[in-house]
Amino acid sequence: MILGHLVGLYTHPKKEWKTIGERHEGVSSSIGHALLLALIPPVCAYYASVNLGWQIGAGEPIFMTPQSALFIVSAMYLALLGGVAALAYLTLWMSRTFGSAPNYTQCLELAAYTATPIFMVGLATLYPVVWFVMIVGLIGVAYSVYLLYTGVPILMEIPEERGFIYASSVVTCGLVLLVAILAASVILWNVGMGPVFTH
Repeated sequence: MILGHLVGLYTHPKKEWKTIGERHEGVSSSIGHALLLALIPPVCAYYASVNLGWQIGAGEPIFMTPQSALFIVSAMYLALLGGVAALAYLTLWMSRTFGSAPNYTQCLELAAYTATPIFMVGLATLYPVVWFVMIVGLIGVAYSVYLLYTGVPILMEIPEERGFIYASSVVTCGLVLLVAILAASVILWNVGMGPVFTH
């Protein structure tokens, strides 16, 4: 069931990872989870950018044109889904090094459910104050990292000590992936695909 693990990942993550590991509901469940939850940041960001305005410092709120906001949030949605797929691939690619033999479905489950707190951070953009969104974002990223550390040993079926090193490697690759996405965003902005603000 799509979103069936959402509450459990927050209330009892280790138990929920065990349930995910035992059921292995398949690619459709993981993809459905990611497709649905990855909509939260773009939809909320679009509404905030067009209707509420972003508060940066003590000045007036900054609004974006609907067309510009739609382009940016569409790119955001694709980047979030691409990040989940890439993280799953990286997890699979590194698995042999740590004595694990998962299939892509298991790695996709790990990536999709680990990304849940990052997706949920999108709700914070409904209060579009930069410092607030940044704080909530850091909390979301920290909890995603925690989920990764608790989920790797269970889903990859390896001892916790080895799982810690495995998860640390995945986190490192995830950070490199994040930097690559940010760099691509800067390049796109510099070639004229940046936001357009209303006056």
